[in-house]
Amino acid sequence: MSQDQPLAGKAAIVTGSGRNIGRAIARRFAQAGAAVVINGHSNAAAVDAVVREIEDAGGRAIGVMADVGDPDAVAAMVDRCVEAFGSVDITVSNVAIRKVQTLLQISVEDWRSVLNSNLNAAFYMARKAIPHMQAKGWGRIIHISGNDGFNAHSIDRAHNIVSKAGVHALTRVISNEFARSGITANTIAPGRIDTERDFSVLPPNYVEEFTKRVPVGRFGHVDEIASVAYFLVTNPFITGQVIHANGGESTYSS
Repeated sequence: MSQDQPLAGKAAIVTGSGRNIGRAIARRFAQAGAAVVINGHSNAAAVDAVVREIEDAGGRAIGVMADVGDPDAVAAMVDRCVEAFGSVDITVSNVAIRKVQTLLQISVEDWRSVLNSNLNAAFYMARKAIPHMQAKGWGRIIHISGNDGFNAHSIDRAHNIVSKAGVHALTRVISNEFARSGITANTIAPGRIDTERDFSVLPPNYVEEFTKRVPVGRFGHVDEIASVAYFLVTNPFITGQVIHANGGESTYSS
């Protein structure tokens, strides 16, 4: 293991890594020597582009199209990672549906679909990947949550808020149960990040008003979230924690 590539010999799966935060995390892991599974559900071209980026930089990556809300598809993706790279050592669950609906607008199907994508998918991944990590005595599990999972500030995203809070509860359960197996589990809760998004659906002057409120005076960058993920993967003494990367927008005592 070289000093400049501390993740050499490790294999990672990063869901939702065709763009934005997932892409940045996958690229950061690859730079550190990990072989990476790039995952997407509908945009194969984006997934292929990230694979090429990593390969062109001298790294190893494969693309796997899979619906992370389908446990069989997740299991097949883990198997593909093991087949291609010999193991699965790191997982990052990063997929989320963010529907804007008041509580009484949410149908039973809406509720189920959001929780399946945002929460159940993390369980499907952990359940399939942990035995491989146990066999090696080393593993890193990261769940991407968000501010709304901790302060419930929105009145029109109950399903997203509940699922994101549940993701961190799952993190804590995994950290307690598998710490003695050399496996850590942590949550990253990003604040407002400058990602590809449709700003037309946001309120007028959304960006200007936000930057007035957040202490650092700007949106976060995807590479800043990737740096947090890399920190958690390379630190074996941090587990069961949530790292709030939000520019000081919200602060927490625990």
